Amino acid sequence: MKTIPASTLEQAMHYNEYRQLIEELRADGKTTGSNHSEAMLNYTDLNRTRMNRLDKTTKLTPESLEALEQLETPMTMLVLTEAWCGDAAQVIPVLQKMTEVCSNLSLGLILRDEHPEIMDAFLTNGGRSIPKIIFITAEDRTVLNTWGPRPAAVQQMVMTNKAAMQEVSDTEVKKGMQQQTAIAVQKWYAKDKTRSIQAEILQAVAQSQEVPAH
Repeated sequence: MKTIPASTLEQAMHYNEYRQLIEELRADGKTTGSNHSEAMLNYTDLNRTRMNRLDKTTKLTPESLEALEQLETPMTMLVLTEAWCGDAAQVIPVLQKMTEVCSNLSLGLILRDEHPEIMDAFLTNGGRSIPKIIFITAEDRTVLNTWGPRPAAVQQMVMTNKAAMQEVSDTEVKKGMQQQTAIAVQKWYAKDKTRSIQAEILQAVAQSQEVPAH
């Protein structure tokens, strides 16, 4: 997909609209998507807490601020997401912080399950992994680059775990391995303090528009 349809961008939510949608759905005992199981609701509640925390604590690095100051061509980050996605909750507040200090960078959020045609054009290893950020020109919605679903170090952790799980047949053992990986991933995010997310996103921006990478 070389360009994003105008109709898709028109449906994209601002960050505050996305947060409000999640709150309204949870008040009704639901989350985004069609699976409103207890597990998915619990994931959503964890993510609400994570986003609230990141809204308050995320600080852009001096390198990030410098790179954003040099962004001269308007660009939009269109993000495929869902409320129950843990990686999305870690990434999206950082993107919002970037748009707050850079007038040439905007953020639009769309739900994965409501836009399968967009999602299927930007798969990761054949899967509908999110969040997926699509960098597009503000002028004509040309696709410049993509990023996602998670920082490189976390992606490596996840892929290593998947490979190890293929060697295991016991369902309970697999469940335990998944839980251990999930805990390790969240510890990594906490320790990293969004630095890798900032660096990788801005590298993608630089690759798109020749903004000096840091």
